Amino acid sequence: MAASANTGVRRRRRRRGAGIAPWLFISPWIAGFLFFTVGPLLFSLYMSLFDWPIVGTRSFIGVDNYRTMLTEDPQFWDSLWITTKFALMFVPLNIVLAFLLALLLNMGLKGTGFFRTAFYLPSVISGVALVTIWAWLYSSRYGLLNYLLGLAGVAGPNWLGDASWSVLAITIASLWGLGGTMLILLAGLQAIPKELYEAARISGVPGWAQALWITLPMLGPMLLFSLITSIIGAFQQLTMALLLTKGGPLGSTYFFAMYIYDNAFKYFDMGYAAAMSWIMFGIVLVLSLAVMKSSAAWVHYEGEVKGRDGDNG
Repeated sequence: MAASANTGVRRRRRRRGAGIAPWLFISPWIAGFLFFTVGPLLFSLYMSLFDWPIVGTRSFIGVDNYRTMLTEDPQFWDSLWITTKFALMFVPLNIVLAFLLALLLNMGLKGTGFFRTAFYLPSVISGVALVTIWAWLYSSRYGLLNYLLGLAGVAGPNWLGDASWSVLAITIASLWGLGGTMLILLAGLQAIPKELYEAARISGVPGWAQALWITLPMLGPMLLFSLITSIIGAFQQLTMALLLTKGGPLGSTYFFAMYIYDNAFKYFDMGYAAAMSWIMFGIVLVLSLAVMKSSAAWVHYEGEVKGRDGDNG
């Protein structure tokens, strides 16, 4: 009986050790997440309840930062509207163009490896280098873009100096980094079983119908991920506008993220900037949850089976 009891103790110890081991392996990540993500996030929420100058006395003001922002600060609404306009252009274009490029690369044509690298490379170029390239392309005096338009007999606009063109110019420059989205969609396309297309061709299904009823449904999870990350990226847009236009002309590219940046590092009002950051977090969270909620109607996962009543089974 003593031997049996000792065996049981050893088994319990092994099970306990097996349960602790995974946590030990991921403990560095957990520590980093708590100290460098959750900690600063909660601290910024704490800051948003204060009048918090970088130098000087901090005073607790409760929700006054949020009240001032929503009821007394017209620049808050203007910058939010400019960011919304940018997002409405950037998000669909980013996904559609990335999808079209992924379709082309998935055809298996000669030189696919080179073009895959070429399309992805701009997404890893530093923001400053990218802005330098686009500043040259957009120049109204010696820019390549207006030169090419001139060859076609079209007078190019003042891309960065005209308020009616500036947001579009920032959108086009931001699309230069769609290579990451393209690779995600390309991986999804290559994971679609070829048997589905072969069966469709044998049945006489045209190409457009194959794309509509096979390609898009099978790409649902990748499209969902790309949509959410594109929304987040659009609302966080800062580098392009800050370095290309500095918010001009006439404040037409004064994005929400730039307003947060100015409040924090130009006006040194860290509490107000923290409150604005939480408003941005709330907006992005609501939009992401709305997309996730709607995904039940258009995202289908491999192996998912629906019963006659529409429930997953």
